[in-house]
Amino acid sequence: MKRIAIFGNKSQKTNFDSLQTFFDLLAAKSPHEISVVMDRRYFDFLHRVIRVPRMQIDILEADDDVCADMVLSIGGDGSFLTTANRVGYREIPIMGINSGHLGYLAAADLTDASGIIDEIIDDYFDIEPRSVIEVLSDSDLLPARPYALNEVAILKQHTASMITVRTKLNGKPLASFRSDGLIVSTPTGSTGYNLSVGGPVVAPTAGDWIISPIAPHSLNMRPLVLPDNVVIDVATESRSASFLLSIDGKSVTLPIETRLQLVKAPYVVNVVIHKNHNFVDTLRHKLLWGMDGM
Repeated sequence: MKRIAIFGNKSQKTNFDSLQTFFDLLAAKSPHEISVVMDRRYFDFLHRVIRVPRMQIDILEADDDVCADMVLSIGGDGSFLTTANRVGYREIPIMGINSGHLGYLAAADLTDASGIIDEIIDDYFDIEPRSVIEVLSDSDLLPARPYALNEVAILKQHTASMITVRTKLNGKPLASFRSDGLIVSTPTGSTGYNLSVGGPVVAPTAGDWIISPIAPHSLNMRPLVLPDNVVIDVATESRSASFLLSIDGKSVTLPIETRLQLVKAPYVVNVVIHKNHNFVDTLRHKLLWGMDGM
């Protein structure tokens, strides 16, 4: 019997019929083939938007440890990143089930409820380990889980002039990026914020990080691909007294004198993908690289 933990988008506005179908089919497999544990907030959300079928569901409170064979994240990429931040350190495989717009990280679409459940029961899927960035600092203002599956961004305050981000690699000076900010992206995040500022797309299992300046003052400042075993030290300068640190889209304001160190986290996030799926499929179907008719 498979034990699955379910998290999801608590702000979903559409596709309630697909949600209903998914949980009806899941209930038909419970408790003999699948047992379910669910995030309390997502459980409460479901009760507001669908008729949750009668089935045994164990509830996960905010600080509970997660013990499961697989984690399901129902929503979009934002929901997946939130789920990965919550449970990724356990290295339990996470399956993204897309119920939104695109879902780069999704292995399946919510409309294929029957297929999803059968693949879980039959173990018919592959797993890709994805590297994670850990943010270290003496500051006590960092989030409780300062880990990024997609990217870490150092950003100017909205009303401030550009900032200077001084960077060192393994203790040696690299550059002072005068810009609106700096993104350090994992391969998983290369198709996100990094891509929007002109950074390269990198295969998600590559052992690399990407440093990409945001609107740099100098045309000499270009994205840089580095091995993910480097240690990146960051210090900022600005006319403002503070800057923004964004970790997978969740931002905190830090004093300008705060020093940060970015290192490879001591765990990977195991992402579930379809059998026989490959990176080229993602490029062609989600980034539309096949639109030239090849």
